Amino acid sequence: MSHATVTVKRPDSLSAARLPRWSPWAIAVGSVAAGCAIGLGAGLDSRIQWGLLAALLFVLVTYALAAKVEGTRQAKDRVATSIVWVAFVLAVIPLASLVYETVKRGIKVLDPYFLSHSMGYVTSMETGGGIYHAILGTLEQVGIATVISVPIGLLTAIYLVEYGRGKLAKAVTFFVDVMTGVPSIVAGLFILSFWILILGFGFSGFAGSMALSILMIPVVVRSTEEMLKLVPNELREASLALGVPKWRTILKVVLPTSIGGITTGVMLAVARIAGETAPVLLLVFGNPLINGNPFEGPQASLPLYIYEQYAKSGGNEAAYDRAWAAALVLIAFIMILNLVARGIARWKAPKTGR
Repeated sequence: MSHATVTVKRPDSLSAARLPRWSPWAIAVGSVAAGCAIGLGAGLDSRIQWGLLAALLFVLVTYALAAKVEGTRQAKDRVATSIVWVAFVLAVIPLASLVYETVKRGIKVLDPYFLSHSMGYVTSMETGGGIYHAILGTLEQVGIATVISVPIGLLTAIYLVEYGRGKLAKAVTFFVDVMTGVPSIVAGLFILSFWILILGFGFSGFAGSMALSILMIPVVVRSTEEMLKLVPNELREASLALGVPKWRTILKVVLPTSIGGITTGVMLAVARIAGETAPVLLLVFGNPLINGNPFEGPQASLPLYIYEQYAKSGGNEAAYDRAWAAALVLIAFIMILNLVARGIARWKAPKTGR
């Protein structure tokens, strides 16, 4: 008996047509050109309006071409992708504009002298001066706040994940959620009324650090809690099955496994409080001179320095330049913290594969 072999050829109608890979870029360039042309022709002065027109044209033209060539189903997919790209560009443009403007204006007076001197006896109306006293104050205040917040936040997160049950755990979770939404000015007013007005202590960097720690603790708790939840329960069970006490399991198994994510959360919390102005304005009070003692006397900080240079400048260009330079230093400080956090997270990430 012989078996005939039947070969079925795929009809050409089933091979769907596709737009070229370079088509999104061509559509984007054409949409930008058309948006600018429409904006000029309509007499629109705002470049933002031109950009919105270009974004709208990009989405519409993408859908029209994809629907004609690839079909309606693929056109919807391309429209969704184009909307994501438009949203990304709209989010990046303000950030890039902010960084560009800060670098352009802040680089004017940013030099070793500016970083190594204080305002001293230089008034806001005069040229010269520096931000050494503000950098020193920021480092000390943020450092003390970190020393206060990290142990409290870490231990609270460990309790909620490893031990927390019942009404007490629910109450702690509730208050952590409330603290997450507390405005910075409220934290500053609380420390002002309790530490300075009731107990009678004076303005100091330590008072500002306590207010900053109120803002930092819930961030540390939430980030640490999420990292601890990502640790597989099998690791805990294996350690407990070997007779290891629970506290030692947490110390030797759970925390080392999640240390990368915990460190990242702590660094992000530090970056969160480094730019706060309201608590520092109420509690640290500001000081144009160098004060290396955070427990006695008013201090300066970078956010407060920026505020003072703008608020007390009277339109003076030298004060504006100092404010932009201080803002650039603060952005660089936060950027370094984020890079350090990413580096530590990658370094401490669990190794996979052989």
